[in-house]
Amino acid sequence: MIIPESELIINGDGSAFYIHLRPEEIADIVILVGDPGRVDMVAEYLTDIEFRHQSREFVSTTGKYNGKRVTVLSTGIGTDNIDIVMTELDALANVDFQTREPKAEHRTLTILRIGTTGAIHADIPLGSPIFSHYSVGCDGLLNWYADRDAITDAAMEEAFKKHTGWNKNLPSPYFVKADEELIARFEDATVKGVTISAPGFYGPQGRVVRLGLAMPDMLDTFESFRFGEYRITNFEMESSAVAGLARHLGHKVGTICCAIANRYLKSSNPDYKPQVRAVLEMALDRLTR
Repeated sequence: MIIPESELIINGDGSAFYIHLRPEEIADIVILVGDPGRVDMVAEYLTDIEFRHQSREFVSTTGKYNGKRVTVLSTGIGTDNIDIVMTELDALANVDFQTREPKAEHRTLTILRIGTTGAIHADIPLGSPIFSHYSVGCDGLLNWYADRDAITDAAMEEAFKKHTGWNKNLPSPYFVKADEELIARFEDATVKGVTISAPGFYGPQGRVVRLGLAMPDMLDTFESFRFGEYRITNFEMESSAVAGLARHLGHKVGTICCAIANRYLKSSNPDYKPQVRAVLEMALDRLTR
């Protein structure tokens, strides 16, 4: 199958349209960060830096940590950007950019998103690293792709919708589990998380400024949800699309977010960079062992 030019746009320099990376520039280990400025923070820990690209909010670099190549790429905010990033990363790994045909042998990337988040339980202290064992898509992105049920947990979805009295005008939520090997690698150093990916920072996360909410009791119902050993732990805006698309495309995936706010306690830590650095150091060490 030849992928038409209109469906996969390749720049004149042989790079993917938005993220401006070429196939040979991506490592098997990829760290995603939301903030473009955080790419340079991660790069401080790398040696043998090969390049630094910037296109809109997509900043990237590849270097080495513990002797292993690592690519760092910023995504900006939101699952719509993740749709771009994940599609183009997979194309770089698994499409021949010369012939425009999928490669015969699948290349599996290990993709870890590192970000910040707001916790919703009193027993999750500020600064805690939360690993998203499950990512919950309240954004609807994965619903646009065929066979989404093959990688989602239908029982958790139905229990969640029933518990919350899910509003029929909102996109149907989806639950995607992280890669089991990555869960095991970080389990002893992180909080077990079930992470809500919201399609916004204010209303979709239960914040009221001047507009009321379609689900006024959302925070309380999210906080009280239980499914076996799992509970909703935190809010952010990207992990569901990272997990959903990576799993669908055959890559290993996980998300770790540093809690810089606690919605239950109404507390926050604006000086959170040292905690984020600690998470980055731990992630780099464990990914490259």
